[in-house]
Amino acid sequence: MNRIANLYTDGACSGNPGPGGWGTVAYFDDGSCHELGGRDGATTNNRMEMQAAISALQFFASTHQTDPCVLYTDSEYLIKGITQWVKGWKKKGWKTAAGKPVLNQDLWETLDRLNGQVQSQTKVAVSWQHVKGHSGNAGNERCDTIARGFSSGQPPQLRQRSTMNNVSEPSPVTQTSSDAVTPIPSPSVQIVPMLEEQTIHAESTEHIPREVRVAHLHHLIDTLRITDEIAKHGYLIASSELADLMDINASAVTSRGDRWAWRNWIVSRVRREGNQILWQLERVDGE
Repeated sequence: MNRIANLYTDGACSGNPGPGGWGTVAYFDDGSCHELGGRDGATTNNRMEMQAAISALQFFASTHQTDPCVLYTDSEYLIKGITQWVKGWKKKGWKTAAGKPVLNQDLWETLDRLNGQVQSQTKVAVSWQHVKGHSGNAGNERCDTIARGFSSGQPPQLRQRSTMNNVSEPSPVTQTSSDAVTPIPSPSVQIVPMLEEQTIHAESTEHIPREVRVAHLHHLIDTLRITDEIAKHGYLIASSELADLMDINASAVTSRGDRWAWRNWIVSRVRREGNQILWQLERVDGE
């Protein structure tokens, strides 16, 4: 049986929070691939990045492959979380260094469990590698297309491996490949199986439960309070930290220029320290 050489993952979200999607592509050493995707009507970009990685690890584990592979993602939040932060969070009872509950704990717990499962299955654990987003990398670009398609309600046709000839083909209407393992989603994530020539359109209106809206509001308020404290005390913040605060990719921070507005703050580039760009926030209240 051909082995998985590389895994690529990506997430997307409109509104953040808002409708989101994720995409996963497994590339095999014979040149074939297997694509997976899903949608959540009310989510964040970070949760979709994590859900994509969850699907990748679940698919990898389902193949019972013992050779290692590399998982590529453009999310620094995901990379740092699974390779660095999660150990400290668990020791603190899923609390941050500031003593606050870890955001997205449900998905972090699932990711940590799957990562450990894969590590025990392989000779060497799946290695996590960061890839720059929108830089022409074929795997990253394809995952982005899948994630954005699901997010908008118009997912692309997915290529899935055939058990007969091990080539990537569109998933047929009445046949399910035994290689096509549907990942277990978090409770709010809807997995939409792709059918040949199938197009799914977004609903004209989406009903978001009140408890979900309230949870998002509490998250927003916490984020704004933290941001206000950073601005009040004049703390400098790195691009990756600012991206985590805003719940976006770090590349989206640096691509905005040296000075730009975000909600009630002006974000200004101050200086570079090593490979980090430091930013300062200045509160600007509307009249």
